[in-house]
This record gives sequence, C-alpha cells and structure tokens, in this order.
Amino acid sequence: MTPALLTRAVCALFLFSAPLAAEGIMVDDAYIRSSTAKSTSGAAFMVVMNHSGADDRLIGASSDVADKVELHSHTSDDNGVMRMGEIEGGVAIAADDMHAFKRGGDHLMFMGLKGPLEQGAMVPVTLEFEKAGAVEIEVMVDQDRKPNHGKMKHDHGDMDHTGHEMPKD
Repeated sequence: MTPALLTRAVCALFLFSAPLAAEGIMVDDAYIRSSTAKSTSGAAFMVVMNHSGADDRLIGASSDVADKVELHSHTSDDNGVMRMGEIEGGVAIAADDMHAFKRGGDHLMFMGLKGPLEQGAMVPVTLEFEKAGAVEIEVMVDQDRKPNHGKMKHDHGDMDHTGHEMPKD
C-alpha cells in the first residue's frame, strides 16, 4: 500500500466512524444506494440529529450527482399498497431530537443520476434547513449495506414504485 493510499484509508476511516456535524445538525450512518450502473435514481439513508437548541425543519436537499434530490416517504393506501412520494413541507426535527431516513420509510431520493454511483465513492450532498441553512455532508456509496443496518428493517413487499427505480436489497 502506497503512503498516499494509506493516508486516504485513514481519513476515510475517521470520516465514517464519526458523525458529520454543522450548525448543531449532526448526520450519522449515512449511505447511498442505486440499483445498477445504468440507474437513473438512487436513495440515501441517514440519521439526522438536531443539537442546535431550537426546532428546525429539513426542507430540501441537492447534489451534483443528480438532477434533483427530493425528500421522500413511503405511505400505505387503504388497500395496503405502499407508494412512494415527496414529503410536502419538509421534515420537522425538534431541538435535541432526531429523524431516521431509513429503508421502507423516509429517504432522500436522487433522480436523474448523471452517472453511475461507484461502490465506496463519496457523494457530496447539501441538506437545506429552515434555520440552520445549508449543511454540507459527504455520503458513501454502499451497495452492500444490509437492510437491517442500525437495527432498521425494510421490506419491499407490495410497494408501488411507479416512476422510480428503487435500490434492490
């Protein structure tokens, strides 16, 4: 292993072992997946913690790797069919509280991917909050992450993903 590669590996280890923080907002356990190299969409999952001392709201996200990033959630209709769609008005995160963006629930949906997301790559993402403003994070592409990471469970079951390609487990 070359010294430069060793330095990168140590930096990456440090990045992934500590939550990312800015303006009292912390992000932990962040990763992004896409289904194939030809995918036009992908999803990111993470835990967002608000240690700012004031209630805040995540109102949007963006990244240079996609045309658009939306806050999405899965909902069930009266027939038990799961549908995915944009979260209107954003996600409230009270002071000293957190919100999990996890498989089968709320997530960041990357639409119009501009290229393949390669295993191990770091994806720059900007989270936009009403009060904290723009929070820059780096999210690792991890195609191998199991659905029960961080004790979170996911089941694609009868979900209707019309118009969206969803990551395969």
